Amino acid sequence: MSVPQPPEPIPGARLLFSLDPAVSHLNHGSFGAVPIGVQRAQQRLRDEMEANPLRFFTQGLVDRVAHTRRHLATFLGADPDGTALVGNATTGVAVVLQSLGLRAGDEILSTDHGYGAVSFSIQRECRRTGAESRVLPIPLAATDEEIVQAVRAALRPGRTRLLVVDQLTSATARLFPVAAIVGLAREHGVPVLVDAAHVPGMLSATVASVGADFWVGNLHKWGYAPRGTAVLVVAPPWRDRIEPLVVSWEQETGFPARLEWQATLDYTSWLAAPAGLFTLRSLGVDRVRAHNAALAAYAQRVVGDALGVAPTHLPDPGGPEVAMRIIPLPPGIATTIDGARALQQRIAERLATEVAVMAWNDQGWLRLCGQVYNSPDEYERLAVRLPPLLAQR
Repeated sequence: MSVPQPPEPIPGARLLFSLDPAVSHLNHGSFGAVPIGVQRAQQRLRDEMEANPLRFFTQGLVDRVAHTRRHLATFLGADPDGTALVGNATTGVAVVLQSLGLRAGDEILSTDHGYGAVSFSIQRECRRTGAESRVLPIPLAATDEEIVQAVRAALRPGRTRLLVVDQLTSATARLFPVAAIVGLAREHGVPVLVDAAHVPGMLSATVASVGADFWVGNLHKWGYAPRGTAVLVVAPPWRDRIEPLVVSWEQETGFPARLEWQATLDYTSWLAAPAGLFTLRSLGVDRVRAHNAALAAYAQRVVGDALGVAPTHLPDPGGPEVAMRIIPLPPGIATTIDGARALQQRIAERLATEVAVMAWNDQGWLRLCGQVYNSPDEYERLAVRLPPLLAQR
């Protein structure tokens, strides 16, 4: 199998970011990177806030947040009236969980590809309510049809109160057939929460095309928004039941304002989010998506070859737009969370390279991302320098 060709760079894209040029930033998926123009837009909003805090918070802020919400929802293909701004996807998940009214005998079904903090949130809500958490194992190499069939066999109508499934997984960089899963769950009367933390900006699929009861996604990863910007999209039958984690002055207004208004929260990250989408559109949305996915595929193959991983053993992400790829590490390396964190730190300190190292199913995995500020030579350098580092156990 031939090595995928790296994409042509997007001229000037690297200059849009204030990243340390002495470090290779190959882990955009964890915290994103905010373009300089977006940083400045947020700073102008902060300057406005600090110039007259009373006026900023009491004159028109609710309307400004609503305008931002409509802008972001339109980009995502979501109903603006069913969309609420939240701090991150994990917050959105927590809101949904505590709004369900779970009781003893109920269960939440999720998969073993789920995000760790989401799993903790599920466990906490189950402890609080007496409900049960059940985790469905899905093989990494499972086809879309096999995933759907596994979910079908696991559902327990009447008892499964919520199915939580990732649209694009964090630990395994795997695209799940969420639209088919949602359709299947609906046939059995089971509501679905789709964790789409990595979707906004990376994938072209719209929220409406998924059709989930609940959908959460971060704009501060692949959408170039300031950190702390995410959306929770809720289907009409559930909107009146959604309650904020903290009650504030817009409580009687109903969803989504009751969820968004949190008194003296710093709203500037939300208000600056459209500047992030402006940057994405200026570069060309389709162009950025194609570039990032192609670069991630090149990275996976180059580093995989260096680690002696056959191309047939490199996990397929399940879709052409996925800009994250994982590579299995040699046996015995980073097989625990602590081991993964330690290796990630060693790579950062000794190779001046930021990557994600995951421990999943007793196997260590290296996750690499492609972004417009990256270049093929960064992955090529990692391919040369990583094997000797791993040998120093």
